Amino acid sequence: MSVAVSDHLGPWTVDDVLALPEDTRHRIELLGGALLMSPNPGVPHQRASLRLAVLLGTAIVATGAPFEVLEAVNVLVPDGLLIPDLVIADAAAAAEAGSTLHADDVVVAVEIASPSTEVIDRRTKPGLYAAAGIPHYWRLELAPAPRLHLGRLTADGGGYLDRTVGPGESTALTDPFPFDLDPAALRR
Repeated sequence: MSVAVSDHLGPWTVDDVLALPEDTRHRIELLGGALLMSPNPGVPHQRASLRLAVLLGTAIVATGAPFEVLEAVNVLVPDGLLIPDLVIADAAAAAEAGSTLHADDVVVAVEIASPSTEVIDRRTKPGLYAAAGIPHYWRLELAPAPRLHLGRLTADGGGYLDRTVGPGESTALTDPFPFDLDPAALRR
């Protein structure tokens, strides 16, 4: 049995959120017992997301890395349930997953900043992903030109050290697998 958002009393739980009817207009995430609703992304966001997912998937296959790229999946974090735009997850864990992935199975969480999510993607989610122990947090910003912020969890797990790659530059990553991308390729 599901409950409408407006009929719910008290703090929300992960089970409450997963019991909600499917909402094709919003992404519904859970932070500390409160819902975070954002509109589904627009076309430029989805085009970039698909391109990045394909490029990441190709690199994973080419290197034989034991990962899989997934779009918009539920990820359990200590403070709730988040839905990154993309995740790179342990392939074996993804094959066994039901409606959620545990943060321990996520190697990279990727957010694509949209006007409606920019503040959360820059300020809130990095801390939540770091607290969950996700080794990498990447944020793609499309405007004014594509830039990819590549964050790696610090040794103390308190946050991410970022390196920003702009158009005409290369990611030149070796961890968690070799990946070379000019962010300009994500926009035509």
